Amino acid sequence: MNYIGFLNWAIVAVSIFNTIALLWLGLTVVLNAERPRWGTYVVGGGLLFGGLFFTAHTATVARDIQSITRELEVWWRLIWLPFIGGPYLWYLVMAWYSGALHVRNHRIWLLAVTALGLAALALSLVTSLLPPYQQFRGELSPPIFSIVGIPVVLLIYPVYSTLCIILSIAALRHPSASDRFMGDLARRRARPWLMAASGVLLLVSLTVGAVAAWVLVGISRDTIIIGDYDILVILHAYDLLVETLIAVAVVLMGKAIVSYEIFTGKTLPRSGLLRYWGNSLVLAAGYGALVSWSLDLPVDPIYRLMLATVLMTLFYALLSWRSYAERNRSMQRLRPFVTSQHLYEQMVAPLAPTQVDAAAPFRALCEDVLDARSAVLLPLGPLAPLVEPLFYDERVLNPDQIAPITIEPDLVARLSEAGVLCLPIVPAHYQGAIWSVPLWSERGLIGVFLLGPKRGDGLYTQEEIEVAQSAAERLIDTRASAELARRLMDIQRRRLAESQVLDRRTRRVLHDDVLPQIHTAMIMLQSIPVVPAIEKLPMLMAIPQQADSTAEIGADVVATLADAHRQIADLLHDLPTTSGADIARIGIVAALRVMVVREQPEAFENVVWEVDQAAEQAGQKLPPLVAEVLFYAAREAIRNAARHGRGSEPQRHLQLMIGATRTESGLALVIEDDGVGLGSGGPSSGSGRGLMLHSTMLAVVGGSLITERRTEGGTSVRLTVPS
Repeated sequence: MNYIGFLNWAIVAVSIFNTIALLWLGLTVVLNAERPRWGTYVVGGGLLFGGLFFTAHTATVARDIQSITRELEVWWRLIWLPFIGGPYLWYLVMAWYSGALHVRNHRIWLLAVTALGLAALALSLVTSLLPPYQQFRGELSPPIFSIVGIPVVLLIYPVYSTLCIILSIAALRHPSASDRFMGDLARRRARPWLMAASGVLLLVSLTVGAVAAWVLVGISRDTIIIGDYDILVILHAYDLLVETLIAVAVVLMGKAIVSYEIFTGKTLPRSGLLRYWGNSLVLAAGYGALVSWSLDLPVDPIYRLMLATVLMTLFYALLSWRSYAERNRSMQRLRPFVTSQHLYEQMVAPLAPTQVDAAAPFRALCEDVLDARSAVLLPLGPLAPLVEPLFYDERVLNPDQIAPITIEPDLVARLSEAGVLCLPIVPAHYQGAIWSVPLWSERGLIGVFLLGPKRGDGLYTQEEIEVAQSAAERLIDTRASAELARRLMDIQRRRLAESQVLDRRTRRVLHDDVLPQIHTAMIMLQSIPVVPAIEKLPMLMAIPQQADSTAEIGADVVATLADAHRQIADLLHDLPTTSGADIARIGIVAALRVMVVREQPEAFENVVWEVDQAAEQAGQKLPPLVAEVLFYAAREAIRNAARHGRGSEPQRHLQLMIGATRTESGLALVIEDDGVGLGSGGPSSGSGRGLMLHSTMLAVVGGSLITERRTEGGTSVRLTVPS
């Protein structure tokens, strides 16, 4: 059985595999480096150098060794460079990556292995220290420099290479804190792969040291000759073993690089790199096996070239097919976000807010796109009153069973900083969520997307975070737009209905009540006899009964006219007492003072005003439309406090507090009472429909309305408008 032929095929195949994998990894690190440092260039340069080494190795082992004696003499010297420089570079990179270079002990060890590495390098350059290739062939027998009969190379290289790998493992076991965002998490996730790669490289060093000892001792004793078939089989097997171990180390290191981008400086890994890394491994394995097999075919070299061309075309077609299939899957996952939300139907038809379908795309985002176990979408800022939070948990079928979450102000402040992609959070504070993603619009921070752990405890990629951010922003914007349009349509319908009702009521009261009463009064007045003034007194004195009758008729006329006056006054009272022109002229604060005095003179035992001078001046400079919308929203809040603040206790003491402050973005009004508070029920409790409509009008002009229950009792309504 020809073991040499099989071993040659395997050696070339694995060598081509290492060439493609190392070159791909090196170019990936260099070309994708976001914040390159010297360590990034060392990693990329070392991987590229390894790829070039295996390129030369493939070109050497793929030919007849007997015909390239001169090249092998050069190769015999150069082959020791990667074995000497590889362990040193690996320790240097691991020490840099884990932050061990800042530790004094590691700096001392680095100097020690540097000295040993330089000594080992000298062995490959000085002829008297390393035997020439001719001696390996049995053609020369110069003495090998040794101590106590042991070649010096055996005293330096094994100790040096093993020490480098052991120190790199020690550096990985105790890393320091990372200054890179998510760097500590990436180190924890990548450490098992790097530790496994270090262990494999330790096996490589021990194997190389053992075989080098066997070869050098054999050469010094003239017991190893290249022509010996058994020796050739052993050396080929050794070459294949070392190559295979290096291939395993490359795969493990590549997994850490593409999964967590530990050397490129990226904030988050990208899923595309992992897919392309897998495709490159398939290409390297298939291409290496077939090309190595073709080298043993007794055909013209042009056919081998054509075979390589066909293979490259085939693999490129397969890569394109996989990319297209992945694109189709991505579009399928994103289909819920590009389908129609039927906003026109929702705006025209008086639908309830719960009928605006946002749960389906949100669930598709969490389940199919992000592969998350749980997620929460919380609106913030001016859009919060228009959008309800969305919850997803794979363990809970009904999202309504999930308890609400409150965002801490400190987290909001950190998310508001520019350039923040996502921030880690404490899972215990946010129902198991581990990441918070800020959501933005032209108005600033509009929400936060809380993400729980990923299925399989994987790490979210950069594309997934960006997709989550864009999709969540679109969900909030769509729901806010739909709800705002629906509320505006509702307001318009109510105003039309109220206008019709008020018009009909006015006509009915004037036609059915007021006009008949005035007509009756006129008839009653006509029934009184008209007597000249000079004759009236004797007549009345002479006929007392007629005078009493006339007095009764006059009293009835006065009562009828008073009733008509009251009804007309009631109609006028239902109309707005303060016009938009008055609000713009005297200012929002003064208009509210007038309104409280006129409309609610006895509704509150005490009214406390806390208005800054700057706020009052800002209220006078508001645009007329903004001032009018703010005034009527504040009036609705004051009326609600007067109607519902006492609940079922009419004699309850009720105090109203009205405050106005100037903010960075505009004006803020706070209307508080010390009544029964929200949700207390009672016969006079309202539905909150009025404040909802006013919050919609405020949203139209860029403001907001937030209603809260006070901890000390009562209700607080905060109104904000931009300057």
